[in-house]
Amino acid sequence: MTRFTPHRMSKSERRRLVTGLLFVSPWLAGFLLWRVYPLLSSLYYSFTRYDLLREPVPVGFKNYVELFTTDPKFGVVIYNTLYYVLLGAPLGVVSAFLMASLLNTKIVARPFFRAIFFFPAIVPTIVTAVVWQFLLNVQFGAVNSLLQGLGLPTIPFLSSPALAKPSLILIYMWAQGNAMVIFLATLQDVPRVLYEAATVDGANAWHKFWHITIPMSTPVILFNLIMGFIYGFQEFTLPWLLTGGGPNNATEFYAIYLYRNAFNFLRMGKASALAWILFVIIIIFTVILFKTSARWVYYGGESE
Repeated sequence: MTRFTPHRMSKSERRRLVTGLLFVSPWLAGFLLWRVYPLLSSLYYSFTRYDLLREPVPVGFKNYVELFTTDPKFGVVIYNTLYYVLLGAPLGVVSAFLMASLLNTKIVARPFFRAIFFFPAIVPTIVTAVVWQFLLNVQFGAVNSLLQGLGLPTIPFLSSPALAKPSLILIYMWAQGNAMVIFLATLQDVPRVLYEAATVDGANAWHKFWHITIPMSTPVILFNLIMGFIYGFQEFTLPWLLTGGGPNNATEFYAIYLYRNAFNFLRMGKASALAWILFVIIIIFTVILFKTSARWVYYGGESE
């Protein structure tokens, strides 16, 4: 049996190691200070009663128990968030994929349309909120003004509890420029020989799209779907600017509720508990997506 002897570094190797650590130390210090420390602090605060003004008081699992048993708003928040994520994330992926498929065809002024479709992804969220507030306002919005001009009734897109969440989902589908670009790169990487072989076999455009384009894009569909779920659970800025959680708590999403507890009510312990529950929820949904992906995701290099 060979005996293991540890390698002893020479003086030059130690000098290179120290030099490398010195170069990486600014990033490492920032990572520990701005990532690890806040993460561990929030875990500690989730087991305390803390209002930023007084010292944290340990309360055990009281914050978690309160959320799941006595908080009357927590169930509404979970429902609103799941509604938004489970509908918005898949529909966002579908809209991005269809836009990319359209822009992958030979159409007139294709570079211009690619820029137009990608434009919403680079516009600041506050600008997006102002534009859609102008378009969807029930009194002076452009869409309702057009409906009134046609003799049709106005639609309370953002002021109706039944329409507020679907309206936000439509805006989310509109702003899928980043996912569209990723899909576009994927579609351009699909081997042309597959389409040529399908044409020889008599396949029409729909058969090519369903049996070639979609299967070859499933790894990227999975990626965009996971990212959509992660960002959907953390959605805050656009709903906060457009509806503020209303009307009647219809768009009181998880991140908004967390923000209220932290900075409106100064319940930092409860807000930290909410953050860790959200972390667990995201992990669960991500694991479920990965576990089920073997049934519908195709990787070109894997064996049957």
